Parts: sequence; structure tokens; C-alpha cells
Amino acid sequence: MSKEIYLDGNATTCVLPAAIDAAVQAMRDCFGNPSSTHATGLQAKAMMDSVRQRAKRLLGVGNGRIMFNSGATEGIQTAVLSALCALRERRERGEAIGSLLVYGATEHKAVPEALAHWNRLLGLGLELKKLPVDADGRHDLAALRALAPQAAFVCTMAANNETGVVSDLVGIGATLVGSKALWMVDCVQGLGKLPLDLGNTRIDYAPFSGHKLYAPKGIGMLYVREGAPYTALVMGGGQEAGLRSGTENMAGIAALGAVLAALEEGGTFRSPTELYGFREKLATSLRAAFPGIVFNAPFDKALPTTLNFSVPGLSSKELLDVFDAANVRVSAGSACSAAKAAPSYVLDAMGLPAWRSSSAVRMSFGPLAGEEIIDEACTRIERCGQALRNAGLMDTPVSGTVVPEGLLQLSLAGNHTWLLLDAPSRQCIVIDHQAELGERIDSLLHSHGYKVSARLSTRDGGAETDSFVFGAHTVRRAALDSSHTGYLLCSGDKVDYAFTGLAALSGLAGKLPADALVCAGREEVNACCTSLRAEAQGSMAGADLNLDSIALARLLEAHPQAVLVDVRETYEQAACIPGGRAAESVPLSRLAAFVPGWLDAVDQPPLVFFCRSGNRSAKAAQCLRRLGYRNAYSLGGGIALASPALALAA
Repeated sequence: MSKEIYLDGNATTCVLPAAIDAAVQAMRDCFGNPSSTHATGLQAKAMMDSVRQRAKRLLGVGNGRIMFNSGATEGIQTAVLSALCALRERRERGEAIGSLLVYGATEHKAVPEALAHWNRLLGLGLELKKLPVDADGRHDLAALRALAPQAAFVCTMAANNETGVVSDLVGIGATLVGSKALWMVDCVQGLGKLPLDLGNTRIDYAPFSGHKLYAPKGIGMLYVREGAPYTALVMGGGQEAGLRSGTENMAGIAALGAVLAALEEGGTFRSPTELYGFREKLATSLRAAFPGIVFNAPFDKALPTTLNFSVPGLSSKELLDVFDAANVRVSAGSACSAAKAAPSYVLDAMGLPAWRSSSAVRMSFGPLAGEEIIDEACTRIERCGQALRNAGLMDTPVSGTVVPEGLLQLSLAGNHTWLLLDAPSRQCIVIDHQAELGERIDSLLHSHGYKVSARLSTRDGGAETDSFVFGAHTVRRAALDSSHTGYLLCSGDKVDYAFTGLAALSGLAGKLPADALVCAGREEVNACCTSLRAEAQGSMAGADLNLDSIALARLLEAHPQAVLVDVRETYEQAACIPGGRAAESVPLSRLAAFVPGWLDAVDQPPLVFFCRSGNRSAKAAQCLRRLGYRNAYSLGGGIALASPALALAA
């Protein structure tokens, strides 16, 4: 398997080797409780105090306080609770506190969620107010100036986690001069990337998280300005001078100390000049790989370690899939919300077009990145671009590649569009066209020289003619009910495929052959294809459908004739670094075209489907099982969880 190129540093980082060593030493040799008064405890306390002092020097906290905690979320909660408790006390004393809890429109969701939570629990009834940002992603200082007189608490960030845009903290501080509002700055993405001199600002609270800069998860810090109000989030044994109870995470603190030492002493992390050079290399390769690419944040106002981009005509999922196939790890926006498949609220707040916010990809690296890794990443980026071009997804003429033919399934939001492709004539029939897929279909057909000969809909009266010849087949119209039309793809008198947009197949008995493969127009009917006979018999999935690595190894040993089937799309397969076990290429979008051959085979060897995560392969295996192919399996968890010993192409 090819070496992983990790370019998702804004989500988390690996742990610095020196930090691992420090954590191990703390657990092995400096394991005392720093609250204990004996020598072992005093040794632990001395280590913790030395890390705290180093943090104070690096962050320029002056007379402010640094306390250790579990990370940024706890730090944000603590800062918000502290500010809001102080506001409630001031109001109870009859003081004017303002009516607004102001937060940047591009803040991490942890901030507005914490504001809403504590505002409700404390019964303050203050209004949460988004502070808009400009097209570059920076806070609108004119809007802040207008809000400042009524602001009780202001929350901004040092640098944005999705775009890398660096906030104008000096400008924000100047705008708040004369305001009584408390101010929190999320510094999570700033540690080690931005100069911070907190004691010389009016910032009241600044949370940090160690795992964003090569320390382990579960360790962080909170800066509190001298004189800023404070309320402990966790009460108990009085640790951290009573500011944060709970026995300290000594291994985490020691590891964080090693990272801070590397920052303070120099020589470990790359200089800003080197980081800017790395970003430019990546940007150059991205431009070469994806003509028309748009970067969603200006480089001159962003961290040198972050690139956020969109490619016309390509979804973020397609880009993530092809990068992942090449073992390049990137993400779609914030890791905390990437799984929700929603447009980026950060890019929406910047006023960017919907296609950019819904298809954005974030590529980020840390200051430990090396030139060799960046160069290899550039090579793989260009490989990914070529793979997508060869697949016909970038609307450029394709030559020297296999021409798609037969049946192709395109899905969006639970609906299926089917393409019938006749390679000799370069003609295509589109069934149940979705407008949102129009650009994708046009690009695919144009790239391979296809022309649309007919557009058929199963949701209206359908074609004017009852039947017509298409290549070696005949397409026949079939009335299914008063509002739905079906289409049959026939070889002579045999119905090979039936296309229907009905929400259920139960009423089709007698209207379609029992063994014809039914290609539905909706996900809830079937993810790939089925038949009336299969629907009548019910599912044959079985408990053994999903194989883990051990079960797969045993199956391959017991059945040497077993066939591994890669159901990733062709561009993912093309982006893979050559190597690994031989596998048959059957993208899930082409599965229906291969099903008849498998079902008609005299010998039905075990088929083991695999993909990146196991989701698509499970659909393929379920489809075959349902149709009666008992020896169909899915690699559970996909390549991501497969044992390296299996050496699947990845």
C-alpha cells in the first residue's frame, strides 16, 4: 500500500515524537499526583509548573493565567460560563451589561452552541447576534462598531479552521475600545502559526487545543486575562489553584510541554517562508490538476498551512473519494461537521455562491510538514486530476481510455437517473433526468463523444412511440399505472431491464417478467437493482454479509477462486497507486450491468465487494444476495479498516 499523505492538519495532527517520549516518561518516571506533598508528587508538580511557565512565555500572557484542561471545547465552555455568570451578577447589581452576545458568523459551532446553552441555563435572555464577515472572511468591523454599545460578550477567532483566514485582532480590539463587553478569542488554529502576545491585548479569554499542533487529544489550555471574571466549570478537589478541579492529565501536559519546547527553542518546525512555499507548490499542482479551480480564501489573508477550494462540476464527495483513493487525506470543511453533508456555513457567511460552499474541500498541513511529503502530494494531486479527466467528469475530450457503455446509474438525494449507452453509435438514452445532474451528464457524454438520442421519464406519459430500436436492443414502453410509465430494455423477446419510478413494486406482478432486473428511480425502492421474484422472496442478507479482515483472509484461503470486486468509481480506481491484490473493477454505478453475468454463471464463486468505507460494497453485496447469489460478501469497514496483509489497492 502507498504511504499515506495526511493533509488534514486543521482537524488534528499526528503526535510529535518528542511529545510521545515525554508522555511515556511522565507515565513511567513522573507518575506522581502533583497535589501530593511527598517527593514523587513534588516532581510531578515541578514538571507541570515548568510547562505552564513555558506556555506563559510563548503566549506573552503577562500577569494573566494559564490553566490546563481537556481542550478547546472545555475552554470555550469555561470562558462562556465565566463571562455570562459575571454578566448576570452585574445585572443583579443594577449595572448595565448590554443585550447582545456577539459571535463571528464563521466561528466554530462550539461557540454559538455554548452561548445558547449557558444563556438559557442562566436565564439571561440575551440575544445571540452573528457578526457578519466580508467576502474575504474577515469580521465586518463597521458592523461590530455598530453592535459594540449593546454588546455584553464578543466571541471571535484568531484564524478560521475551514479557510485559514486570519482575523484582524488589532482592528477588533480597537473597535471595542470604550465597550464594556468581555472578549473571547478562539486561538485553536493560531498556536504555532501566529505570533501571540495576549498580555498586551484586551482579550479576556483564549482557549487552545493541543491536538491541533502535534500534542495528543485530551489536553488543552485556557488563557484568562488578569482581572477577567472567572467561574470554574468543574468543581471538586481544587486542582489548578481551584480554577479547574480534577487530577491533572500529566501525560498530556508533558506531551504538550514537548511541543511548546519545540516552538520556543526552534529547529523543529518549518519557518513561515517554507510554509508559504509549500502552499504555493500545492496550489500550483491543484491548478494544473483541476482547470477552473477556485480558491475560497485570499492567500494573503490566510494561514500558509490552509487551502480551501472548489472545482466547478465536481462535488466535495467526489474530490474526497479520489484523494482518498490516492491515499491523500483531506476534508470537506470542518471535521466536526463534515459528516453532515451540508454546505459550509463559513463560505455561506462569506457570500460565496452555493456551488462553492456545497462542494468545498479543505487541504491543510502543519508546520512539521516536509518538502518530500509536499512534493509527493503534488504528484498525487495531479494523478487525481488526470483520473477525473479520464472518467469524463471535467468536460474535456477523453482519448485512450475505455469508453463507457451499457447501463450507468447516477444518484442524487435518493433519486436515480439511468443512462443507456451504446458505444458503437455513441448514442445515449437518459431515463428520469435530474436537473441537478445535468452538468454532470453533459460533461460525461461530451467527454466521450456521446449524444443524447432520447430522454425518457417514468413519472409522466413517457415517449410518443411505444417502442424503438437502440443499438442491439429494443426499448419498449409499458404502462404501469395512470401516472407512471415503465420502460423495458429487451433483447429480442427477453426483457433484460425494466425501469420504473414507482415508490413500491408490489403492484407490478403480471406487468413485468418476474426475473427481469428492475431499475427503480428511487433509493427507498432499491439502491441498485432487484426483481419481482427477489422482492417476493425477501432479503437473504444473512449475518455473514460483512467480513472483517480475519474472516476475509479465511475465505480467500478456503476459496482460492473467490473474486475481489472493487466497487469504487473508475476515477477512484485510476487514482490508486498501482499494487495490491488483483480485483475486478465494477463501479457501483455500473453494478446493474454486471449482475446478469454473475447470476447466469454456471459456477458462482464467492464475490467479495470492497470500497473505501464499506457503504457501497454493502449495497452491492445486498443486491446480489437479494437476487439469489448466496456467496456475495462485503468487506466491512472497507479499505480503511482492512488489514495491510490483504494489500487491497488503496
